[in-house]
Amino acid sequence: MSTVEASFGRVDESGNVFVIDGGVERLIGSQPEMTIEQAVALYTKRFQDLADQVRILEQRVKAKADPKSISKSADKLLTDLATPSALGDLSALRNRVATVKASLTEALAESAAKYAEEVAAALIAREAIVLEAETIAALDPQKINYKSSSAKMLELFTTWQEMQKNSVKLPKSKADELWHRFSKARNTFDSHKRSYFAAADAAAKVGKQAKLDLVVKAEALVAKGADAVNEYKDLLTAWKALPKAKLKTDDAHWARFKAAGDAIYAAKSIKSAADDVEYAGNLAGKLALLEEAEKIDPNANLDAAKAAMKSINSRWEKAGKVPRDQIRPTEDRLKAVEAKIRKVEEELWRKSDPATIDRTNSLRSQLETQISKLEADLEEAKASGGANKIAKAQEALETKKTWLEVVLANS
Repeated sequence: MSTVEASFGRVDESGNVFVIDGGVERLIGSQPEMTIEQAVALYTKRFQDLADQVRILEQRVKAKADPKSISKSADKLLTDLATPSALGDLSALRNRVATVKASLTEALAESAAKYAEEVAAALIAREAIVLEAETIAALDPQKINYKSSSAKMLELFTTWQEMQKNSVKLPKSKADELWHRFSKARNTFDSHKRSYFAAADAAAKVGKQAKLDLVVKAEALVAKGADAVNEYKDLLTAWKALPKAKLKTDDAHWARFKAAGDAIYAAKSIKSAADDVEYAGNLAGKLALLEEAEKIDPNANLDAAKAAMKSINSRWEKAGKVPRDQIRPTEDRLKAVEAKIRKVEEELWRKSDPATIDRTNSLRSQLETQISKLEADLEEAKASGGANKIAKAQEALETKKTWLEVVLANS
């Protein structure tokens, strides 16, 4: 037998191959059709294949490859090395693999810690996506901006997919929980979006028909000309109250509605121009009345002023309408005269009111008493010769005299 055959096993005359493993001989195969050398070479080759795997495992350790992957490979090798059909120093291979396993303890701990950190960070990132999606889904379906929100939802979903592909694998229970929340938020948002636009489409259809009805009514008013202005204004108010819709028919309907209004207002302008010509003579009459009214002096004789104003008002109504642009100016001038007369009348009443007279007399009496006292104080101050005291007494006396003048002027 060869050296390998002598050290680690043997092949008998019947072609049975035995390996000495841990001091115990074990049958690992039978190759009766082979020569002893061929059988030894076959099982030695199998041993070498196992040895190569051990060597690669050791190289991976030196290269600081993923310790978890190395440990998994080492476990498989130990299984393969349990009772292999190979001829060689199997115990040495097992010992080398065991050494590799022992060397991984610290690296596996570091890898586990790093994995835990990556999982925690990934969970925070996924949670942030879920919360943002839930926030969007919780917005008022009637007020949300669906264009920007849809873009944001798509962005969140794309980010989620990228994390699924490139990020650390999460624990299944937590990953399922987050996905369920995210999926629910997306479904809620999509449901709100579909409902909103379905309602908007329905409202647009109703609005479209309502606007068409208003167009028909407006066009029917054109025949009434200027007399239809107020009715058209009511239709315009109704038009503005309808919801806006970005439909091509809206522009066409509005064009027809506006054309009807333009025709009605054009008729009104023609009528107003004719009225202005007709009312020009009335304006001359009212301007003459205004000149007469503005000469009234209620301060000279209030009763005569009121009688004159009554006569003017009677003639004013009979004078008729004036051109539109003169209505406000003429009315304002007439009201100014009436206000002047009314003010004089109110002032006269105020002065003749018994309660007002009593208050005025009482105040006048009080002021006269105070003035008498202050005059005495002033004489006393002059007698004492104190300049400061004289100045104060003089100032107080002048103040009270001024008040008395005001009271007398308004009584």
